[in-house]
Amino acid sequence: MAFDYKKEYKNLYHPKKQPEIIRVPKMNYIAVSGSGDPNQEDGTYQKALGLLYGLAYTIKMSKKGEHKIPGYFDYVVPPLEGLWWSKDKQKIDYAHKENFAWISMIRLPDFVTKKEFDWAIKTATEKKKQDFSQAKFFTYDEGLCVQIMHTGSYDNEPATIEEMHQFVKKENYQIDIQNPRYHHEIYLSDPRRTKTERLKTVIRLPIK
Repeated sequence: MAFDYKKEYKNLYHPKKQPEIIRVPKMNYIAVSGSGDPNQEDGTYQKALGLLYGLAYTIKMSKKGEHKIPGYFDYVVPPLEGLWWSKDKQKIDYAHKENFAWISMIRLPDFVTKKEFDWAIKTATEKKKQDFSQAKFFTYDEGLCVQIMHTGSYDNEPATIEEMHQFVKKENYQIDIQNPRYHHEIYLSDPRRTKTERLKTVIRLPIK
Protein backbone atom coordinates (compact mmCIF):
# COMPACT_ATOMS: atom_id res chain seq x y z
CA MET A 1 0.00 0.00 0.00
CA ALA A 2 1.31 3.44 -0.93
CA PHE A 3 1.88 5.79 2.01
CA ASP A 4 -0.94 8.37 2.13
CA TYR A 5 -0.14 11.54 4.06
CA LYS A 6 -3.82 12.45 4.36
CA LYS A 7 -4.55 9.19 6.18
CA GLU A 8 -1.38 9.04 8.25
CA TYR A 9 -1.56 12.66 9.44
CA LYS A 10 -5.26 13.19 9.99
CA ASN A 11 -4.57 16.05 12.42
CA LEU A 12 -3.08 18.03 9.52
CA TYR A 13 -5.49 17.09 6.73
CA HIS A 14 -8.80 16.28 8.40
CA PRO A 15 -9.55 18.93 11.05
CA LYS A 16 -12.89 19.36 12.73
CA LYS A 17 -15.68 21.55 11.40
CA GLN A 18 -15.07 23.81 14.36
CA PRO A 19 -11.87 25.84 14.90
CA GLU A 20 -9.03 24.07 16.68
CA ILE A 21 -5.48 25.00 17.62
CA ILE A 22 -2.58 22.99 16.21
CA ARG A 23 1.20 23.24 16.03
CA VAL A 24 2.31 22.41 12.50
CA PRO A 25 5.78 20.92 11.97
CA LYS A 26 8.32 22.16 9.45
CA MET A 27 7.77 20.62 5.99
CA ASN A 28 9.30 20.81 2.52
CA TYR A 29 7.31 21.58 -0.60
CA ILE A 30 7.48 22.04 -4.33
CA ALA A 31 6.39 25.68 -4.64
CA VAL A 32 5.56 28.16 -7.37
CA SER A 33 4.78 31.77 -6.49
CA GLY A 34 2.74 34.27 -8.46
CA SER A 35 -0.18 36.66 -8.44
CA GLY A 36 -3.55 37.19 -10.10
CA ASP A 37 -6.96 35.56 -10.31
CA PRO A 38 -6.62 31.78 -9.83
CA ASN A 39 -9.75 31.25 -11.97
CA GLN A 40 -8.29 32.93 -15.05
CA GLU A 41 -8.24 30.43 -17.88
CA ASP A 42 -4.66 29.60 -18.86
CA GLY A 43 -3.51 32.20 -16.34
CA THR A 44 -0.45 32.24 -14.12
CA TYR A 45 -2.06 30.10 -11.41
CA GLN A 46 -3.20 27.40 -13.83
CA LYS A 47 0.28 27.24 -15.33
CA ALA A 48 1.77 26.94 -11.86
CA LEU A 49 -0.34 23.85 -11.20
CA GLY A 50 1.10 22.24 -14.31
CA LEU A 51 4.61 22.76 -12.99
CA LEU A 52 3.74 21.44 -9.52
CA TYR A 53 2.11 18.24 -10.71
CA GLY A 54 4.72 17.68 -13.40
CA LEU A 55 7.45 17.68 -10.76
CA ALA A 56 5.41 15.78 -8.17
CA TYR A 57 4.89 12.88 -10.56
CA THR A 58 8.47 12.99 -11.86
CA ILE A 59 9.57 12.32 -8.27
CA LYS A 60 6.87 9.74 -7.54
CA MET A 61 7.54 7.78 -10.73
CA SER A 62 11.31 7.84 -10.31
CA LYS A 63 10.90 4.30 -8.95
CA LYS A 64 10.45 3.12 -12.56
CA GLY A 65 13.57 4.80 -13.91
CA GLU A 66 17.32 4.37 -13.56
CA HIS A 67 17.70 7.15 -11.00
CA LYS A 68 17.08 5.73 -7.53
CA ILE A 69 16.38 8.21 -4.73
CA PRO A 70 17.88 7.07 -1.39
CA GLY A 71 15.15 6.27 1.13
CA TYR A 72 12.39 6.27 -1.50
CA PHE A 73 9.06 4.70 -0.57
CA ASP A 74 5.90 4.56 -2.63
CA TYR A 75 3.39 7.24 -1.70
CA VAL A 76 0.24 9.05 -2.79
CA VAL A 77 1.02 12.55 -4.06
CA PRO A 78 -0.20 14.89 -1.28
CA PRO A 79 -2.98 17.41 -1.96
CA LEU A 80 -2.51 20.83 -3.51
CA GLU A 81 -1.99 23.64 -0.99
CA GLY A 82 -1.73 27.41 -1.17
CA LEU A 83 -0.56 30.40 0.84
CA TRP A 84 -2.63 33.48 0.03
CA TRP A 85 -2.45 37.22 0.63
CA SER A 86 -3.35 40.46 -1.13
CA LYS A 87 -0.76 42.39 -3.12
CA ASP A 88 -1.82 45.69 -1.56
CA LYS A 89 -3.00 44.79 1.96
CA GLN A 90 -3.09 41.94 4.45
CA LYS A 91 -6.81 41.13 4.27
CA ILE A 92 -7.82 38.98 1.32
CA ASP A 93 -10.59 40.58 -0.73
CA TYR A 94 -12.57 37.80 -2.42
CA ALA A 95 -14.34 40.37 -4.62
CA HIS A 96 -11.03 41.33 -6.25
CA LYS A 97 -9.19 38.12 -6.98
CA GLU A 98 -7.00 39.92 -9.48
CA ASN A 99 -5.19 41.33 -6.43
CA PHE A 100 -4.38 37.90 -5.00
CA ALA A 101 -0.75 36.92 -4.40
CA TRP A 102 0.02 33.29 -3.70
CA ILE A 103 2.47 30.47 -3.25
CA SER A 104 1.00 27.28 -4.67
CA MET A 105 2.61 24.11 -3.34
CA ILE A 106 2.63 20.33 -2.92
CA ARG A 107 4.25 18.61 0.05
CA LEU A 108 7.44 16.64 -0.56
CA PRO A 109 8.27 13.35 1.17
CA ASP A 110 11.14 13.69 3.64
CA PHE A 111 13.46 11.64 1.41
CA VAL A 112 13.45 14.42 -1.23
CA THR A 113 16.52 16.57 -0.58
CA LYS A 114 17.44 19.75 -2.46
CA LYS A 115 19.82 17.63 -4.55
CA GLU A 116 17.04 15.22 -5.56
CA PHE A 117 14.71 18.16 -6.19
CA ASP A 118 17.25 19.65 -8.61
CA TRP A 119 17.42 16.27 -10.36
CA ALA A 120 13.63 16.34 -10.75
CA ILE A 121 13.72 19.86 -12.23
CA LYS A 122 16.33 18.80 -14.79
CA THR A 123 14.55 15.54 -15.63
CA ALA A 124 11.08 17.09 -16.01
CA THR A 125 12.48 19.90 -18.17
CA GLU A 126 14.17 17.41 -20.49
CA LYS A 127 11.30 14.94 -20.73
CA LYS A 128 8.44 17.41 -21.03
CA LYS A 129 10.30 20.01 -23.12
CA GLN A 130 9.15 22.67 -20.67
CA ASP A 131 11.00 25.02 -18.32
CA PHE A 132 10.43 23.95 -14.69
CA SER A 133 12.94 26.35 -13.17
CA GLN A 134 10.21 28.56 -11.71
CA ALA A 135 9.43 25.82 -9.18
CA LYS A 136 11.40 26.04 -5.95
CA PHE A 137 12.34 23.78 -3.05
CA PHE A 138 10.43 25.53 -0.27
CA THR A 139 10.66 24.90 3.48
CA TYR A 140 7.73 26.20 5.52
CA ASP A 141 7.85 26.27 9.32
CA GLU A 142 4.26 27.16 10.08
CA GLY A 143 4.20 26.75 13.84
CA LEU A 144 1.17 27.57 15.98
CA CYS A 145 -2.07 27.89 14.01
CA VAL A 146 -5.84 27.73 14.15
CA GLN A 147 -7.48 25.52 11.55
CA ILE A 148 -10.89 24.33 10.44
CA MET A 149 -12.54 22.22 7.73
CA HIS A 150 -14.45 24.50 5.36
CA THR A 151 -17.16 22.82 3.28
CA GLY A 152 -18.59 24.53 0.21
CA SER A 153 -17.64 27.31 -2.17
CA TYR A 154 -14.32 29.09 -1.84
CA ASP A 155 -16.27 32.34 -2.09
CA ASN A 156 -18.04 31.48 1.18
CA GLU A 157 -14.79 31.28 3.13
CA PRO A 158 -15.12 34.74 4.78
CA ALA A 159 -17.84 33.47 7.13
CA THR A 160 -15.68 30.51 8.16
CA ILE A 161 -12.68 32.79 8.65
CA GLU A 162 -14.72 35.10 10.85
CA GLU A 163 -15.63 32.10 13.01
CA MET A 164 -11.91 31.36 13.33
CA HIS A 165 -11.16 34.94 14.35
CA GLN A 166 -13.82 34.84 17.07
CA PHE A 167 -12.49 31.52 18.39
CA VAL A 168 -8.91 32.82 18.51
CA LYS A 169 -10.00 35.92 20.41
CA LYS A 170 -11.96 33.80 22.89
CA GLU A 171 -8.90 31.60 23.48
CA ASN A 172 -6.73 34.69 24.15
CA TYR A 173 -4.62 34.34 21.00
CA GLN A 174 -4.12 36.70 18.08
CA ILE A 175 -4.08 36.09 14.33
CA ASP A 176 -0.48 36.55 13.22
CA ILE A 177 -0.56 36.93 9.43
CA GLN A 178 2.68 38.55 8.34
CA ASN A 179 5.57 37.52 6.12
CA PRO A 180 6.45 34.63 6.12
CA ARG A 181 3.22 33.39 7.79
CA TYR A 182 0.13 33.51 5.60
CA HIS A 183 -3.46 32.40 5.13
CA HIS A 184 -3.09 28.72 4.24
CA GLU A 185 -5.47 26.42 2.37
CA ILE A 186 -5.29 22.69 1.62
CA TYR A 187 -7.56 21.42 -1.15
CA LEU A 188 -8.95 17.97 -0.43
CA SER A 189 -11.45 18.01 -3.31
CA ASP A 190 -11.04 18.30 -7.07
CA PRO A 191 -13.34 21.19 -8.13
CA ARG A 192 -13.62 19.65 -11.61
CA ARG A 193 -15.25 16.52 -10.18
CA THR A 194 -16.92 17.69 -6.97
CA LYS A 195 -20.11 19.67 -6.54
CA THR A 196 -19.40 23.13 -5.16
CA GLU A 197 -21.39 22.55 -1.98
CA ARG A 198 -19.29 19.43 -1.22
CA LEU A 199 -15.82 20.94 -1.69
CA LYS A 200 -13.60 20.34 1.35
CA THR A 201 -10.84 22.82 2.14
CA VAL A 202 -8.62 22.98 5.20
CA ILE A 203 -8.20 26.62 6.21
CA ARG A 204 -5.28 27.41 8.49
CA LEU A 205 -4.27 30.77 9.99
CA PRO A 206 -1.10 31.51 11.99
CA ILE A 207 -1.61 32.72 15.57
CA LYS A 208 0.44 33.91 18.51
